[in-house]
Amino acid sequence: MTIDGRGAAEIAAAVRERRVTAEEVVEATLATIAERDPALNCFTAVTAERAQAEARRVDASIAAGDDPGPLAGVPFAVKNLFDVAGLTTLAGSRINRERPPASRDAAAVRALGRAGAVLVGALNMDEYAFGFTTENSHHGPTRNPRDRERMAGGSSGGSAAAVAAGLVPIALGTDTNGSIRVPASFCGVFALKPTYGRVSRAGVALFAASFDHVGPFARSTHDLALAFDTLQGHDANDPISSTEPPAACLPHLDAGIDGLRLAIAAGDFRESGEPEVFAAVDRVAAALGVDRRVVLPETPRARAAAMLITSSEGANLHLDDLRTRAAEFDPMTRDMFLAGAFVPAAAYVQAQRFRAWYRDRLRAIFREVDVLITPTTPCAAPLVGEARRDLGGGEMWLRPHLGVYTRPFSFVGLPALTVPVHRPGALPLGVQLVAAPFAEATLFRVARRLEADGLAFAPVA
Repeated sequence: MTIDGRGAAEIAAAVRERRVTAEEVVEATLATIAERDPALNCFTAVTAERAQAEARRVDASIAAGDDPGPLAGVPFAVKNLFDVAGLTTLAGSRINRERPPASRDAAAVRALGRAGAVLVGALNMDEYAFGFTTENSHHGPTRNPRDRERMAGGSSGGSAAAVAAGLVPIALGTDTNGSIRVPASFCGVFALKPTYGRVSRAGVALFAASFDHVGPFARSTHDLALAFDTLQGHDANDPISSTEPPAACLPHLDAGIDGLRLAIAAGDFRESGEPEVFAAVDRVAAALGVDRRVVLPETPRARAAAMLITSSEGANLHLDDLRTRAAEFDPMTRDMFLAGAFVPAAAYVQAQRFRAWYRDRLRAIFREVDVLITPTTPCAAPLVGEARRDLGGGEMWLRPHLGVYTRPFSFVGLPALTVPVHRPGALPLGVQLVAAPFAEATLFRVARRLEADGLAFAPVA
């Protein structure tokens, strides 16, 4: 059996049934990374020896008659702000290179390992997760495998690109204002930002503590649900970890959409983007039989408040380095953190007050609607280095605008799943599905319906 381009569930089944060994899967994966990654720059570290040892343990478990788990022998990789025992947690930074290696894996890494998955490396990202492009000045840009002249998106760009290129079937990233969903849209893969607190962040270098989420990337809804079901659950080592009992999504994947109340986000979600973006939303809505439209209140203010809070919280984590090692930051990251450091306390408090108000307004909407459909990004993947573009309201700075449709939902911690809509002869576009807190299973039902209808899919680039 060849494993090139195989999904996680298919690999795990083949390993458990002894049609292929986990060690063979790992060797093939490492060879694929060595061949393809130099042109893409997804990986900042490849953990070959660890992967080989973990694969041998999986094979030994199967030989002994044990089941190593639902992800038996499945290779995965993680954004380089997840702690990996023996590796220095870079978080995309030059400053962190001199820090000692992590002594223990992050909780999410351990969770996938307990399910039998095999870690093969760490992935490139925007410095300290502050960005939407993964044009990292220290490690170089990650390039989009759909078109290497274009950006992969960020800040989890290495994660999205590695999955799209078939280097690994699943990967982990983090999302503060859209850092999972934006690169998934640009690279044309499925990805989930769960409810805030649903997946443990223990052992993850944070950007903005009141926003940060951990979530998976995959090339199918089945693999995405398989990874998410493995990850979710309370963790006492993460102070914001939810005590909501885990709710498996995989058993409900093919439940269909009958009875679900679906709506298109109107108003600000139909502005500040290219026409093809709204056309993709309309294609999805038509396939689902949706014509209801809902306007979210005060969305521009929500975006502004989210940016104010994240830049302020992010700057607070790096004040010492900003004072003493400013020249070692990526200049753009440094300038954004410096701006955040000077946010007045009164403005931060007022933004948090508005956040509570906005959360209440959106939760009221989700008492009437089960899933909201929006664009994920305002355009398809821009060129590497592209700085400005006219997105319908005059030319603007492109990078901060890439999260225009994702930021409002991170702001209040709602779950959001982006599905890839591929177009013949054109770059893919993401369509975002959003639901009430802890309703991830509902999002998977809708995403699976779109996948089954052939509208959402993620071929290997």
